[in-house]
Amino acid sequence: MKLFHQFILGGCAVATALSFSACDFLDKEPDTELTMDMVYENKTYVEDALAYVYSGLPNPSRGFLLGLGWEVLGDDMTPSKRWQQWDWSQIIPKIFGQWTQNSSWEGGFWHMYPRYIRESYLFRQNVKALPSEDLPQSEVDLMKTECRFLAAYYWWNLAKVYGPIPFKPDYITPSDFNLSDLMVARAPWDSIVNYCDKEMLAAANELPAMYSKPEKYGRINKIMCLAERARMLLFNASPLVNGNSWYMNYTNKDGQHLFPTAYDAKKWVRAVEALKLLIDEAEGAGCKLFVEYNDDGTVDPFKSLTDMFFTKWTAGNKEILFPFTRHSSEDDNFKFYTSKIVPKNNGGGGGLGVYQGLVDAFFTKNGLPITDPNSYYQETGFSNSVETRNTQWDQGTGTPGEITAKGTYNMYCNREPRFYTTVSYNGSWYELEKRPFEFFRGGKENDYTHDAPQNGYLVRKKVYPYDNPRTGNWYTNRPLWLYRLGGAYLAYAEAMNEAYDTPDARETAIEYVNRVRVRAGVRQYTTKQVPANDPSYIHVESSQSSIRNIVRMERRVELCCEGLRWDDIRRWKIAEDLPEMTGDDYGMNYAGENAGDFYKRTVYQTRVWKRSMYWFPIYVDEMEKNPNLVQSPFWN
Repeated sequence: MKLFHQFILGGCAVATALSFSACDFLDKEPDTELTMDMVYENKTYVEDALAYVYSGLPNPSRGFLLGLGWEVLGDDMTPSKRWQQWDWSQIIPKIFGQWTQNSSWEGGFWHMYPRYIRESYLFRQNVKALPSEDLPQSEVDLMKTECRFLAAYYWWNLAKVYGPIPFKPDYITPSDFNLSDLMVARAPWDSIVNYCDKEMLAAANELPAMYSKPEKYGRINKIMCLAERARMLLFNASPLVNGNSWYMNYTNKDGQHLFPTAYDAKKWVRAVEALKLLIDEAEGAGCKLFVEYNDDGTVDPFKSLTDMFFTKWTAGNKEILFPFTRHSSEDDNFKFYTSKIVPKNNGGGGGLGVYQGLVDAFFTKNGLPITDPNSYYQETGFSNSVETRNTQWDQGTGTPGEITAKGTYNMYCNREPRFYTTVSYNGSWYELEKRPFEFFRGGKENDYTHDAPQNGYLVRKKVYPYDNPRTGNWYTNRPLWLYRLGGAYLAYAEAMNEAYDTPDARETAIEYVNRVRVRAGVRQYTTKQVPANDPSYIHVESSQSSIRNIVRMERRVELCCEGLRWDDIRRWKIAEDLPEMTGDDYGMNYAGENAGDFYKRTVYQTRVWKRSMYWFPIYVDEMEKNPNLVQSPFWN
């Protein structure tokens, strides 16, 4: 079985080229095969070995498209279907139900994470101080603790993708192993989570909250450990794995239950405590939401939401909790993301858009969902004037303060700032060309091929407006991260509401949702009665179900296109309830040559969802290698 068979590989060599640009020691590349003794007698090779362990961190510079399409499995971003004949061949068929135990996936978790785990164990076992090479024991201790966290992190990410996994922690295959030692069955879900929880917390308690030296930015610290631990415990408390009746009969071949068979409310309490610890430690270390202000001192949500993705920690972006600093040369991976969004006339693919369901999920200017009769949402018709707001953002019409131009389709008018900083729609501003986008068929961005907006939208979020593949200016250097404080606030709100069904808990949940909404420039919630059309607050019912709904709506728009939606709809067990996941997907009419034809909700594809898809299947070859394995739920 590959998961544990890989544990016998690589023990005597560091065999992969590595590069981590943010930290000098991570910019190492081994030049030959080395014996174990050679590696740990040389500081440079020690740093190479540590860099190899780090190399399993998933790279968000693909636009959170882990393994060629992780995020598009959800209902945020939608690629051109015909791209499957090239670099999306492994993920796009899955969207349409063409997913079996024979389907490959280049995410690399199953066959690569065991290697990183093994190397983390070998590193901790063999590394030692090298005083003559300026590698003191204090630095060695930190390195070993980083590896301790990373091993737990990789175990957890395997479980998050595959569910209960073959699990043999703190084990290095000996040279005289028996093959039967590697034929490990799946372990119960709780045993994996409990181990990773213990390891992550122990590592957190041995590491500094932050490193003050710039060259150590990106090295695992206390806050990074607590962030991933909190994310794990939130998932662990959620309906998919907390007493889910679907898996009551899912067992190993010896009858051992693999998922918890009863709901445990204490798991939500555990998540609350982990998230509160994370937030307290992060805020104590100076972390805060990234906010930019207008000249009059008010929040500029448009600039805040845009510049957050292009402002580094050293330039004031203290929202980053788990930075990612390993870049390839000129960051080819982020070029992949940018190139799929920038239109064809500027050298890109121009076909990575968003679902109509995401467009509809954004609130209106007054902070209400479009389904609320008091939101003043209009679906059809066109605006009679330019809309202006108090902002220096100039990506609405090319003029600072102008959000939508006269003649904009009303669906896109009077929406909240996050809509405009996330979605490019017909008539929105195209900075590279200094003009509005033209998405009608025959327009400058729609040649009616696979390299055009398939449903009338392109992603705007995380795309630097001046990145231009045609001129070779592909990539503007930017911060990358795996977790940010805004996500922690919304996770804490969710956990509080689920853990404690009390008025005080609901008020705390609303408080943390409101922190995010203030930065986003939308009205805050309150359970108190407010006057009609109050400019500051929206009244919501003080009930667990009501607060659950507002938290989920907020996560939907605040964290969209950041790699989190797929896990959210899985852990909430709602994929089969979402129209975009289970049937006809709508957008504007890609074939429309004029406004009358284009601005119609039109089906552009039909998706297939099966209950088995909540977990990845184990590839059939791996099942054949290990007779003790059972396949992921519902895949047989």
